[in-house]
Amino acid sequence: MRQATVRRHAVPDARTGEAPEPFDVFYRAQVERVYRALAVTLGNPTLAREATDEAMARAYAHWPRVSGRDNPGAWVYRVGLNWATSWWRKVRRERPPSTDHAGGVVTPPDPDATAAFVALSKLPRHYRTVVVCRVLLELSTVETAAQLGVAEGTVKSRLARALARLRTDLGEEQP
Repeated sequence: MRQATVRRHAVPDARTGEAPEPFDVFYRAQVERVYRALAVTLGNPTLAREATDEAMARAYAHWPRVSGRDNPGAWVYRVGLNWATSWWRKVRRERPPSTDHAGGVVTPPDPDATAAFVALSKLPRHYRTVVVCRVLLELSTVETAAQLGVAEGTVKSRLARALARLRTDLGEEQP
């Protein structure tokens, strides 16, 4: 019943004249993709799940506006990343870091991907975020720059540096 209401009240996209997809269709198509991207970026699957849930809830609350964006999935990723960053800041203020904390590193299920995952997790977060946007989320340089609030040149340089580090860590030859 709710799905019909969303479709009936959907505002057509100004560029295409088409009604945006209903939220439930978007959610089913994007939730795991956003979660995986956040899990890799954050290095903590539990926090990534919470961030994904929070970001999806915010997308639902503002769906008419969010659905009109060029890439609603990228918007959800950025909201989740911002939420997780705020959460980490709050936790750091409230309690000192534990010395026995294992770091919450995500272990990929594919054993062949372990070396790549470890190398990716060693990257500084600002490099890892660019790699996730460009590779996992398949955003363009322009879209990545817009989502991260940085210049296109910054995206290009961070991606180049991140890939160079990954090649070195994985023992691949430089092109």
